[in-house]
Amino acid sequence: MRIDAYNQIAQIYGVQNSRKTQKAQSTNGPKDQVSISSAGRDYQVAKNAVSEASDIREDKVSQLKSMIDAGTYSVQPGDFASKLLEKYNNSIM
Repeated sequence: MRIDAYNQIAQIYGVQNSRKTQKAQSTNGPKDQVSISSAGRDYQVAKNAVSEASDIREDKVSQLKSMIDAGTYSVQPGDFASKLLEKYNNSIM
């Protein structure tokens, strides 16, 4: 194939014109902005508060420790067994 024949075909179909890119528009226009709703801000505050909170409830732990030390803490075997079975049943579902 001859190169000059290809150039003529390219001119007919406008192949070279499709390769040209347009110049980017001016960036002086409006800029992108992000606005967070009040519900979103409230959610973020709550999320931060939960992440900073301790997983251990110190008031409960200290109360149970004092009851154990005093010998007043007692667990009923039936209560323990029912909680154990409840946890087991929930884990297999």
